[in-house]
Amino acid sequence: MTIYPAIDIRGGRCVRLLQGRADQETVYAEDPAEVAARFRQAGSTWVHVVDLDGAFSGEPRNGAAVRAIVAQGLRVQLGGGLRTRASVEQALGCGVARVVIGTRAAESTAFVGELVQAFGERIAVGIDAKDGQVAVKGWVASSGVTALDLARRKTAWVCGR
Repeated sequence: MTIYPAIDIRGGRCVRLLQGRADQETVYAEDPAEVAARFRQAGSTWVHVVDLDGAFSGEPRNGAAVRAIVAQGLRVQLGGGLRTRASVEQALGCGVARVVIGTRAAESTAFVGELVQAFGERIAVGIDAKDGQVAVKGWVASSGVTALDLARRKTAWVCGR
């Protein structure tokens, strides 16, 4: 079994948002790399990182913090704002082991299929659901797609259809 401790980053700090609300933030630590180092010392080999600023803005915003986490020697799974191939390539190029596509997965089966063809197992799809509907853009909007319908697209992503 793999356990993925998580670090949510906003403004370069480790935070938690109450029910995904940006105005309901609790700061847990100023240095995400220090938190990652503690996870590693406790025996973790992976860490799940979410760039919340990226999720809200549509493009990664906390690259320096992500690179500092990668430098701790953990395998990093990163999500948040990865909505272009260039941003995915940049994340993978800086040492991230796997990226999580959320909003763009709800918007474009073709986009995810292209990424899977290019990067294989280094691509994951994250399906955040609220009331059965896929939540996108950092949980601030609904895609109009049900979580189950999005999950059923797996064949199209893997087979490129």
